[in-house]
Amino acid sequence: MAVERPVLVVDDDTALCETLIDQLADDGEFSATRAASIQEAEARLAEENARFDAIILDVGLPDGDGRDLCLRLRKQGHHMPIIMLTGSEGEVDVVHGLDSGANDYIAKPVKIAVLLARLRAQIRTFENSEDAVFTIGPYTFRPAARILQDPNKKHRIRLTEKEVGILKFLYRTGNRPSARQVLLNEVWGYNAGITTHTLETHIYRLRQKIEPDASNPRLLITEPGGYRLDPEGIPAIAAQMPAFA
Repeated sequence: MAVERPVLVVDDDTALCETLIDQLADDGEFSATRAASIQEAEARLAEENARFDAIILDVGLPDGDGRDLCLRLRKQGHHMPIIMLTGSEGEVDVVHGLDSGANDYIAKPVKIAVLLARLRAQIRTFENSEDAVFTIGPYTFRPAARILQDPNKKHRIRLTEKEVGILKFLYRTGNRPSARQVLLNEVWGYNAGITTHTLETHIYRLRQKIEPDASNPRLLITEPGGYRLDPEGIPAIAAQMPAFA
């Protein structure tokens, strides 16, 4: 089962939201939170430990223009994909929406399958960007900075380039095991001089950094022929380890 991606849906159309939230949750890929106004959306984003992998944002909201909210979010440093919904698909409206910082712009009535496909595409693009931030077990993972940070912001774990590559690939595969050779090829490329022993050495060192007890791994799990991440393997309270330089 893949890790659910949290999505904030900002729209005052109750029927559309209910349908969209049901579809988002249908295959376990996404978990959706609804906000019916700009004020409610800002409150959701301001909650402690709030994290959303994407925002679906209506242009016409009861307390303002969604494009203004989008612009504010970008200025505040929110980089997650934002897909805007609008009742108009005129060129001027589309340009205005994209200029406000939206990644995509979809006209109503919304075709749910198209919206979900675009949402997945935007998230895939974002995951490979410098701004990407993920949650792995009890940690916040910033690949561009090569850092894992605990939920209390007290400890940083510095990662090597290969450790970042291992975590990124295992995160994308969710809770499914990845074969050693597949993981090796993804992180090191098709290099005949690299063996699975190299991968196993990096896994060992990575566990020393991220596991409370490296001899009994609960986050980075060994499976027959490979490895997987268990996002619920380490409770947040257990991740109290010293920082690594």
